[in-house]
This record gives sequence, C-alpha cells and structure tokens, in this order.
Amino acid sequence: MILPHRPRRNRKHPAIRAMVREHHVGPEHFIYPLFIHEGAGDVPIGAMPGCSRLSPAGLLREVEAARAVGVHSFALFPAVPEAQKTSDGREAHNRDGLVPRTLRALKDRWPDVVLVTDVALDPYNSDGHDGIVAPDGRILNDETVAVLCKQAVTQARAGADIVAPSDMMDGRVGAIRLALDAEGFSEVSILAYTAKYASAFYGPFREALDSAPKSGDKKTYQMDPANRREALREARLDAAEGADMLMVKPAGPYLDIIRDLRDASELPIAAYQVSGEYAMLKAASERGWLDEKRAVLESLLGIRRAGADFILTYYAKQAAQWLAGG
Repeated sequence: MILPHRPRRNRKHPAIRAMVREHHVGPEHFIYPLFIHEGAGDVPIGAMPGCSRLSPAGLLREVEAARAVGVHSFALFPAVPEAQKTSDGREAHNRDGLVPRTLRALKDRWPDVVLVTDVALDPYNSDGHDGIVAPDGRILNDETVAVLCKQAVTQARAGADIVAPSDMMDGRVGAIRLALDAEGFSEVSILAYTAKYASAFYGPFREALDSAPKSGDKKTYQMDPANRREALREARLDAAEGADMLMVKPAGPYLDIIRDLRDASELPIAAYQVSGEYAMLKAASERGWLDEKRAVLESLLGIRRAGADFILTYYAKQAAQWLAGG
C-alpha cells in the first residue's frame, strides 16, 4: 500500500510514544478524600473496600503513607455522631469540632500539606440534607448560606488551605468569599462544587458518613443529570462570585461537562471520581473482570484528558504507588 499518512509511525517505539504523549497523570494531580471520625479505631466501609472511617491515629498513618508516594493534598469528610446533629447544623462551625481539631493536628505535624474542607451541612444536619430544612420540606437557601459562611471561616481559622462548598446553594460562593476576606482569610481558596449532579453514584459515600437524607431527595439543589448548559451557567456565576477553582461531580459519567467547563473557563477544573465509581472498579476487579491497576489508571487519565486539572479520588495513594512502579 502507498499511503501518505501512517499514524502508526508515531506509535512504533516506547520512546516515541512517550515523546508525543498528549496527557499524563501523576500524584501531583490527586486530592485524596479521607473519612474521619471520633473513634479510637478505624472502621472499614463495606461498600468501599480499602477505605475506612479513620481514627486520629489512623488518619496520621494514612497521610504519612500517601505523602511517601507523592500525594500532598487531602480532603476531609467527617462522620459525626447522631447526638451532635441538629436541624440547624450548628456543629458545622464548632471551633472545637472534629474537622477543626483534625486540621490543626495535621498542620502541626505537616505544615506543607494542602488541606481541603467540605462546606455543607449534611454531616451535621439531623435531616441529612446539605441545607436547613423548612417545616414544609423546602431547603432554605439564604438561611443555609449564613451557616456555611460560619463553617468556612471556622475551617479557615483552623488551617484549611481550600474550602470547598458542596451544598449547591445559590450565592454561597460570593457570600463565603466576603466572609473569609472580612476575617482576614483572603489567601484561603474556594473550590466550588460548580456542577454537582443529583447522581446515583453517591450511595457508598452516604454509607461512609451515615449522611443520607431522612426524607425526600436532593434534586431541588443538586443538578439534573440530563442538563448540560446549566453547568455553564453555574460556572459563570461561581467565577463571578470569586471561585478560584471549579468542580464537576461525578467525574466518569460527566466527562462532557468537564470538557465544557474546561473550554468555557480559565479557572482550574477539578473532577471528583466519586464513591460509586470507586466501588464499581473495586467490585469488578475483585471478581477478576478487570485488571484493577490498568482500569484505574486509564479512568484517571480519561478524566485528565477530558480537561480536569486535578482529581479527587479514593485511589490517590494506590494510583501514586502504581505510577511509581509499585
């Protein structure tokens, strides 16, 4: 055959393939989400093999192990005892609560770690929602935002480098930015959960934190999975209100949304490979249906290729080990 173009010539040798490779994934692209609780021991999460609710000692061990393979950014998610949950979620801004104490402990041990905190009320709300619930079942937007501002300031004061509002209330990014700046935390970044969809892939996470809604669902504030243009609207609003970074959640089923935000915004784009994505990869791998290492690294590379600058993934430590040859 006489062909003027033979793309395979650029694939014929490992060195050539490496030379023309368009994207890569490395530990510098990972944020490692970690579940924490008050208990003395680590509690395995049934739907997320390999993940646990970590005790203070277990958390230090896990962070140390992740740092050893190049992961230096961590997101904290608390499992709060039922006795501390209230309808107004006031434990969210308790200066001596689990998250602030954990932030201080980690910064005392490793001042150089990057700590990301979740800003939302569902771990603290007796109703299990991200916002305050009215007697008629409505999620109260403005009243919730006022509490989120207190929560973000409390987290910043304890050492958070990045606060990440995941609640999907309207106007919360601008309000949090004003609250942080007013308290002298102008250097604390906001990672906005810009396109957080009302997804079926969150189930294992809610088991991990025991934070499922007691009634109703989250469809009045999280986005409809059918919608694409709406994500661009949310992105414009979050950017105008002062977000430093924008997130798409989940990642795998929403690669088109990641690409849309990447093309539309100059801000860094994050993607969250959520608990359901992790659980599917784990389950298929445990049954021998997938090569776990290859499938996970391919999925992470796909998220990067779609346009994500960094990824929240429960595979952060393991993927970093694999990439290092482990």
